[in-house]
Amino acid sequence: MAAIHIGISGWRYKPWRGDFYPEGLTHKRELQFASRAVNSIEINGSFYALQTPDRYADWYADTPRDFVFSVKAPRYITHILRLRDVHKPIANFFASGVLELKSKLGPILWQFPPSFQFDAELFGAFLQQLPADTEQAAALACQHEPRLNGQASTKAYGKKAMRHAVEIRHESFAVPEFTHLLRQHGVALVVADTAGKWPCCEDLTGDFVYLRLHGDKELYASGYTPQALKRWGDRIEAWHSGKQPADARLIDARHTPRARKSREVFCYFDNDLKVRAPFDARRLLQRFGLDKTLATAPGEPAPPGVLP
Repeated sequence: MAAIHIGISGWRYKPWRGDFYPEGLTHKRELQFASRAVNSIEINGSFYALQTPDRYADWYADTPRDFVFSVKAPRYITHILRLRDVHKPIANFFASGVLELKSKLGPILWQFPPSFQFDAELFGAFLQQLPADTEQAAALACQHEPRLNGQASTKAYGKKAMRHAVEIRHESFAVPEFTHLLRQHGVALVVADTAGKWPCCEDLTGDFVYLRLHGDKELYASGYTPQALKRWGDRIEAWHSGKQPADARLIDARHTPRARKSREVFCYFDNDLKVRAPFDARRLLQRFGLDKTLATAPGEPAPPGVLP
């Protein structure tokens, strides 16, 4: 069976200190602690600014062998340039160190703002530029702007498929032409729970499922009740077993997804304002028995020898 990855979006939040993170834990060790409480983390600092190869290499070194990161692509591409003239910025992003995550590199998340409307030609041209594997990503990284000279990573570290996921927030995307484009390029449509603020669509457009839980009742703040976690757990179980929930909210209800024995699932909690995300993630990990393989629990010091 394909894996189930459940974790958090980001890990460096001041309100988490002394709650999720134990008192006295240094900031430098927060990733070490968090990566032993969940089995995947979505890097979101990359959304706000290009990171560096050294930083990505450190994140690789600080996490367990079987850990997986997803990486949120720069808002400069999606929110500022809005997909126009983005070849060099995409090259810069991949040159910034993403490939230094090596075997721990999971999907790339491309999130679009609520004001961004669907343009089939523009969006199709963007999808065509996305690298399908790490060798393509490394070749693209070599085309980075001169300002990254001396601070770029262009090594593929072997050939590995690259996966991409798209999160949309405008109703204009709710047309079959959009999901057809995603399927054509093997890109996943993010299932985003946003407390009803933006569309939540569950069409299966890739060979994996990417789920972002931003809050059940209050965006970025409210936690998930046991009933809500059970509902999402049931859906993850269906997706993971290669099925689709009977009540799935679909853009294109006429399309039947290709039958699969299993789908890999990535689920991230982004309800961080009131320190709910790591605890909700732990409860969902427990649902699937995945907490038993982790080295520590949230709010508890790491066992001796786990952290340097």
